[in-house]
Amino acid sequence: MKSWLGSAGICINEHKEILMVKSFGSEKWAAPSGGIEEGETPEECCIREVKEETGYDVKVIEQLRIKEIKIQGIQVKTYYFRVEKIGESSGINDPDKIIDEADWKSLSDIKTINHAYPEDLEFLLDQLK
Repeated sequence: MKSWLGSAGICINEHKEILMVKSFGSEKWAAPSGGIEEGETPEECCIREVKEETGYDVKVIEQLRIKEIKIQGIQVKTYYFRVEKIGESSGINDPDKIIDEADWKSLSDIKTINHAYPEDLEFLLDQLK
């Protein structure tokens, strides 16, 4: 079976808002994430993807969980890390040209926005408690 390995960054600012991104042509939001490249650790992937998709430099604080799920016949394994931002965003610089917008979402936003991965909702809410 085909498999995919990736990492996602959960970044929470001083206002208790979580950093989320959405793709062009979509109204669905998700934590910044992407595929692990050859020779990359999950942590390195997380730092790179958050930078590309949001413009923020981040450092990994801790691993939060590993999600294993089947999506359209592909076995997906995603490492979720809590990350802390360093400085301000230099702007989205996504080489894949997928990400349209990055924004900070409050607890009430998280409850009302469309999620690209609805199964992450409870997990995201838990992070903001």
